[in-house]
This record gives sequence, C-alpha cells and structure tokens, in this order.
Amino acid sequence: MSQQTNQSWGGRFSEPTDAFVEQFTASVNFDRRLYHHDIRGSIAHATMLARVDVLTLDERDAIIAGLGEIEREIEAGQFPWSVALEDVHMNIEARLTEKIGITGKKLHTGRSRNDQIATDIRLYLRDEIDVVEAELARLRTGLIELAEREADTIMPGFTHLQTAQPVTFGHHLLAWQEMLARDHERLLDCRKRVNVMPLGAAALAGTTYPIDRHVTAELLGFERPAENSLDAVSDRDFAIEFTALASLLLMHLSRMSEELVLWTSAQFDFIDLPDRFCTGSSIMPQKKNPDVPELVRGKTGRVYGHLMGLLTLMKSQPLAYNKDNQEDKEPLFDTLDTVKGCLRAFADMIPAIEAKAGNMYEAARKGFSTATDLADYLVRKGVAFRDAHEIVGQSVAYGLDNAKDLSEMTLDELRQFSATIEGDVFEVLTLEGSVAARNHIGGTAPDQVRAAAQRAREALATLTEVVE
Repeated sequence: MSQQTNQSWGGRFSEPTDAFVEQFTASVNFDRRLYHHDIRGSIAHATMLARVDVLTLDERDAIIAGLGEIEREIEAGQFPWSVALEDVHMNIEARLTEKIGITGKKLHTGRSRNDQIATDIRLYLRDEIDVVEAELARLRTGLIELAEREADTIMPGFTHLQTAQPVTFGHHLLAWQEMLARDHERLLDCRKRVNVMPLGAAALAGTTYPIDRHVTAELLGFERPAENSLDAVSDRDFAIEFTALASLLLMHLSRMSEELVLWTSAQFDFIDLPDRFCTGSSIMPQKKNPDVPELVRGKTGRVYGHLMGLLTLMKSQPLAYNKDNQEDKEPLFDTLDTVKGCLRAFADMIPAIEAKAGNMYEAARKGFSTATDLADYLVRKGVAFRDAHEIVGQSVAYGLDNAKDLSEMTLDELRQFSATIEGDVFEVLTLEGSVAARNHIGGTAPDQVRAAAQRAREALATLTEVVE
C-alpha cells in the first residue's frame, strides 16, 4: 500500500498527492494566523465532548494540556508547520497526536474541518472587529475634539470644488465624524451576524454523536449556534458583509484624504500636517508630501477589489462546502490588515492637524461666498427669491469686473442693483455674520458646532458602553 501524505483523509487513495498539487491546495501558509482561534475552538469542543461523555475527563485534560503546549510552541516560533498537512487544523492535530498519542485523534470526533474553519474565521473576525472598533472610536474622539477647538474657525465651504458659502472648520470636521458614526454602527451590526457558531454542523449534515452545541457556543462566547448545518459550513456572508462595510469606511477615509491632500498644498495652504506623517522628495528638497492620506486613498481600491473578489467567489457555489471557500481568507485577512492600518494612521494624525485659520479666512472672503446671504437678505425685505437671485447675480458680475467682494462694496455700489438694500446689509455680508446666522441644529454656527460635538461625544460614549 502506498504511503499517504495526509493521514486525515488518505485511506481511500492509492497514491500520494502530486507535489505541485500539494503546494497548490495547501492553505497553511496563510491560515496559520488562525492558530489561536483554532486552539480555542478545539478546547471548547473537547470540553463539550467530555460533558456528553464522548471523551473521558482524563482525555479532555490531556487534549487541553497538549493544545496549550502547542500554542506556546507557535508563539515561540518553534512549531514545525508542514505544507503536507495542508492547513492549520491538521498541523495542530498532528502535533497534538505526537504529544499525547491516540487521544489526540479523538479530538476530531463530532466535527469536520468544514465547520471547524467556519468557526475559526468567525472567532478571528469577531476579535478583529473589536480591534477595528477601538481604533474607529479613537479616530472619532480625535475628530470631535478637533472640531470643538476649531468651532470658530471660518473656511470656505465648497460645492463642485468651487467656493459656495462660508462654514466653520469645526462643522466640516463633524461632517467627517458623521460618516464614521454610520460606519461604527454598521461595524457593530455586522458583529452580531459574525457571532453565530457553525461548530457542530460537521461536514454538512450534523453529527450522530450526542453533542451539545449550546454548551460549545457558550464556552466560545457565541450568541447562539447556527440554525442550519448546510448553511453553517458554506456561509461566508459575514466575511462579505465585513468587507462591504470596510469598503464604505475606506471610501470615507479616502474622501477625507483627498481634502487633506488639497488643504496641505501651496494652492490651498489651509492646514499643516506634522513632519512625522509626511515624507520628502529624493530630488526636490522643498517637498513635504502628505504620504499618509495619499496611501490611505490608494489602499481604498485594494479593499474594493477584495469585496468584488469575495462576491465573485461565492456567486456560483452550490451547497454545501466547496474548496473554493479556501480563497476567502486572504482577501478577508488583507482587508482587516488594511483597515486597521488606515484607522491607526488617521487616529494618530487627525488630532495633530494644525489649522491655518488666517489662510482659511482669506480664502472664504474670495469667490463671493456670502452671495446667498445677500439673496436671503433681499427676500426678508420682501423681494421675490428669483428677483433676489437676479439682483445678486448682477452685483457679483460687478464685483468680478471691479475685483471687489460683496463685503468690500460700498452701500451706494450695492444700491445700484436694488434700492431695497440698506445699511444693515453689512451685518449679513461678513463671514462671521454668515456663519452665525445658520444657528440651528445641523447648521455651521459656532454654537451649533459645539453643541453637535457634545452630542457626538455622548452618542459615541453610549455606543462604546454597549460594546463593553
């Protein structure tokens, strides 16, 4: 009889696996990062098997002790990983059997690698979501604090990247915060669906052993066991959902990055980023490049690609488990690594932003940013809005011809377009008057910015309390 490469399944085969195929089908080079969660799942499984008398207490204890030794070997870099054993599961099981003998082979009773890997990924993703959540909360906190500091700082607000109306820098920062608040809620909502346990579904149909899946779920901190064994081993919705929300999150960070890149340019010169978040040029000594936001902007496409890859991976798979699903891990792992890195960079960088308030203010004075305020003024004086729009348009044209902003025109100059205009018009044509007039919830008035920042802080505190 020919020697087999993998004793976990080789009984019905008459020849060893081809060397290339062995390498091609192995996943241990990337799924080994699941070792801690694989061991956690195995300890819970062995504990449950002992409770239902499938294992003896001595066998349970030997398995748990052996798994503990293996985890220490892995963490010390002394574990003999083998591609011939395909994956993290069989590497650990084979090593366990070496350590404790035949009892190690009993660990796999009542489960399959199909439900084992589905459980490992969920355990891993659940822990990683908690890391992402903490970094996201740290970033939101930094944004809220910066918004409060800059509640009175006036800058131009843009549409079509053209000057539209004056806003406060704090108001702009809180717009970013609102994006991230939605991402935060999506992340926690995704975690609820991750926190369902596949273990006990076995290969696809369940098992004939008298297992107690509720015991295992409780030991592993899952909300409940998965309801259907076929779905439990084949479902990867949770990975797709996380990658989808990660794509939204990175899209928001990319939009923020684009504005940071613009604002640090000489053409805008609205903010300064500390040197530690920038790099220079090998040939142009004057350069200070905003590499962190640029790289975050670039990494967004990487996560989009992983989302499309996972959707395509699953789109044609029949029930239940298929080898295709081995391809779920690398995109999910890379998405997690990318998101954590981007969030950490932003959470460190955002509080260190230095606003150049004078430059922002001067930019807001250009481009007739208070034109809408003049139109509103005329409407309050009884002029129909369409007529007010026409009057302001004529005054802007005059300003362009004479290189004067509305606030720089004399009363006589303004009255040539409408006799309705009176001396009190200058109260609304100043930048301060414009932002202060928008004094309602959601508005850009400094008092509203401070109130909104406080509400955001309280909402974040409530959300994190729920997590804890």
